[in-house]
Amino acid sequence: MHMQLLHNNKVVIFDRTDFGRSNISLPGGRCRFDPSDTVLQTDCTAHSILYDIRTNTFRPLMVQTDTWCSSGAVLSNGTLIQTGGYNDGDHVVRKFVPCMDNNCDWIEFPDSLSRRRWYATNQILPDGRSIIIIGGRQQFNYEFYPRNSQHSSSSRTFFWLEFLRETSDDSEDNLYPFVHLLPNGHLFVFANVRSILFDYRTNRVVREFPEISGGDPRNYPSSGSSVLLPIDENRIHEAEIMICGGSPRNSFLSAKRGSFIRASSTCGRLKVTDENPNWAMETMPTPRVMGDMVLLPNGDILVINGAESGTAGWGNARNPVTRPVIYRPDRPENNRFSVMQPSLRPRLYHSTAILLTDGRVLVGGSNPHIYYNFTGVEYPTDLSLEAFSPPYLAAEYEPLRPRIVYVDEVWGYKQSFLVTFKVPNFLKKGTLSVRIIAPSFTTHSLGMNQRMVVLKGVEISYGGSGAYRLTVVGPSTREIAPPGYYLLFVVHASIPSSGVWVK
Repeated sequence: MHMQLLHNNKVVIFDRTDFGRSNISLPGGRCRFDPSDTVLQTDCTAHSILYDIRTNTFRPLMVQTDTWCSSGAVLSNGTLIQTGGYNDGDHVVRKFVPCMDNNCDWIEFPDSLSRRRWYATNQILPDGRSIIIIGGRQQFNYEFYPRNSQHSSSSRTFFWLEFLRETSDDSEDNLYPFVHLLPNGHLFVFANVRSILFDYRTNRVVREFPEISGGDPRNYPSSGSSVLLPIDENRIHEAEIMICGGSPRNSFLSAKRGSFIRASSTCGRLKVTDENPNWAMETMPTPRVMGDMVLLPNGDILVINGAESGTAGWGNARNPVTRPVIYRPDRPENNRFSVMQPSLRPRLYHSTAILLTDGRVLVGGSNPHIYYNFTGVEYPTDLSLEAFSPPYLAAEYEPLRPRIVYVDEVWGYKQSFLVTFKVPNFLKKGTLSVRIIAPSFTTHSLGMNQRMVVLKGVEISYGGSGAYRLTVVGPSTREIAPPGYYLLFVVHASIPSSGVWVK
């Protein structure tokens, strides 16, 4: 249900605690004792793991309170902050501090949230130490982590946001709002079919953007997906949002009655920095609800997982979409989508997809039944992981693939840094770029805090022995790239290297 790549190349994966026993025992005879659990008060099985990409192995973790439909963000020091959930987990903050040994585990802080945060969204803020937590079921408000954040007054622990109340309908359709930090420091917030530019420092809606065309809701349970397109430091700071998929209005209620309405097949792009922005609409090769959008290192966007009809929720979808599509934002209109080879596994409710260090995409989940139902149903609970390999990993592109030899590991804003790389067949400087990506906390078709910045390149020289030295400039502001760990990629002729962690 939830995945986050950490800077030690391990992935935290977890689902929920109130479905009974899992198939993985907690080590050392440990058990979870929870009198509030609705199914099993004593549970000696794991509901969270730490997956090691390199060795394809995992270690059980112990999560105490219910994390169903929770949210997360990574602080500048690499700590995963995980907030909310269901039942006894809805007011909880959890921390996971990455380690190189096998001793790190979840640490939980009960009653650390002022309001119930179930289906809320987290966004890291420019200081790298603060997170804004927006919305949740019947929560038309937001708060900050930590509570004593510079953004909170001592007398207020949460703040009303009327926009969230206005965008709720009979199916809700405003849960897990899409939130993106923009280069000007404001937040883009999208719920249902509406979006605003929001100044969280003053609790003020700066402007409202036009409704997305077509009238189809895009947020849970209609469950489209969104990305902030790459921010390019070589251009005037533009910001553009892309939202794909969703379901027509009342699809959730219709699915509950056994009628599964065709999902939305449209994507909308909105350049929020324009003086008079309007949605530019495009049509995907197939309709899709519950799709995941993943920023790839070369700037392409992968749309993967989901279904052609219905909505999110238990058994509410039909006609799985097993073919991913890749969207190339800079190509001419009507020539941007490419259909990929299909997976053999449907990935429906509670499936996830995240970018890995080597450029593959880790895909997992699909848990559309209560209590881990594996048999006698149309779409059984799926416990497998897959890796999707984008076209740039094909062997034919090896002559163009850069390999990073050296990079400064700690960067400063507006400072120059050296990246040394090798490539068998170097074409020309104009085909080269250096990009940093903040990995996402992914759940319910939403990649929270997913972010790419194209860095400004200054000069390139040949260093001998087949190596090239490239001088690049660190991000210009914290609003463009909040402090923290990023994957750095050298991209040559649209073929990326493997990623290297920089801070």
